Amino acid sequence: MKIDFSKYANGLVPAIIQDALTKNVLMLGFMNQEAIDATIKENKVTFFSRSKNRLWTKGEESGNFLTFKSMQVDCDADTLLIQALPVGPVCHKGTDTCWGESNEGDFLGQLEDIIEARKNASPDSSYVASLLAKGINKIAQKVGEEAVELVIEAKDDNENLFLDEASDLLFHYLILLHAKGYTLSDIKKVLAQRHKK
Repeated sequence: MKIDFSKYANGLVPAIIQDALTKNVLMLGFMNQEAIDATIKENKVTFFSRSKNRLWTKGEESGNFLTFKSMQVDCDADTLLIQALPVGPVCHKGTDTCWGESNEGDFLGQLEDIIEARKNASPDSSYVASLLAKGINKIAQKVGEEAVELVIEAKDDNENLFLDEASDLLFHYLILLHAKGYTLSDIKKVLAQRHKK
C-alpha cells in the first residue's frame, strides 16, 4: 500500500475510522508511517497526536481501544479508511462516535435512553418503572419467561410470533442490564475482547 505523506505540510495523513460491523464513521485522526506500523503490529488503532506530539493509541488511558481490522488508502493515496471494532465509547465525551451518535445499531441505543428516563417515572404510569420497582429477582424471572417463550416460538413456523417474542426478550434483557448497572456498551466490550482471542 503506497501512501503519499507529502501532500500535507506536517507529513501526516487523515485516517477515517469506521466501525467494521455497523459501518458507522467513528472518528477522524492523523497518522504517519510509524502510527500505521504500530496499528498493524499491536492490532490497536494508533495515531500521531498533534497536541501531544507523539504516537497515541486510542484507548491507552480509557481502555476504549479500537481493535484494528483493515486499512485502505483512497484514490489519491493521501487519506486512509480504517475499519475497526470499538471496545467501548469512542469519543472522550462518552458517545459512540465523535459526532455524538449512538453506535448500538439504530434504535437500541435510544431504547436504553428510554429505559433510563422511565426508571424514575411512577410505577402506575410506566411498565419499565413498575418492573424495576419489583426488584432484580422479578426482572430476572421475566427475562427467563421471555426466553422460554422465544424457544417455544422458535420451534414453530409463525414468523411474526417469533419476532415478537425475540423483541420481548431483548427489551427485558435491556431492563435487566440497566437494573444491574450495565449497558450494551459493556456487553460489546466483553464480546470484542473475546473476539480478539
